[in-house]
Amino acid sequence: MATEKLEFLLKSSPQAQVTVVSKAFRPEFLEVAEKSDTVTLIEDVYHEKYFGGKHLVIGATDNKAVNRQIRDEAKERFLLVNIADTPELCDFYLGGIVTKGNLKIAISTNGKSPTAAKRLRQLLEEVLPEEMDDLLENLNAYRATLKGDFEYKVKAMNEVTEGLVKKRNVGSEV
Repeated sequence: MATEKLEFLLKSSPQAQVTVVSKAFRPEFLEVAEKSDTVTLIEDVYHEKYFGGKHLVIGATDNKAVNRQIRDEAKERFLLVNIADTPELCDFYLGGIVTKGNLKIAISTNGKSPTAAKRLRQLLEEVLPEEMDDLLENLNAYRATLKGDFEYKVKAMNEVTEGLVKKRNVGSEV
């Protein structure tokens, strides 16, 4: 679970300064952490002293009592908290993020089913074409050429992008 949380943080905010405290790190976690120079690993047991200078806290231990302690001590410092697999202890949720160039789609189940969010993310990553970034660049270039007031620009962009969301008869092709 900690690996998925780290992957989410690094995917959604690649420059985020992340400090991870753990008694031990699994190889798959280290593999993700070593890909970023913004991740600091501290091999130690949980202690509130590590909250200094932090803005948010994610607790992902396999000990419910420690997770509760993390949450309570973080809240005493007015820090935002996410406790893995315990939605009632969370101030925020980490959903799935689909990234295709400049396109980012966030998926959240409000902590009800992280697995469902993960599967939806995987589906969207498969069905959205790699060319989405080209489309966005072209739309941005077109938008920059538009003259007129805000209402005119919105109308023009709506007309150009209307085809992106028109319903298609899936499976009716011959």
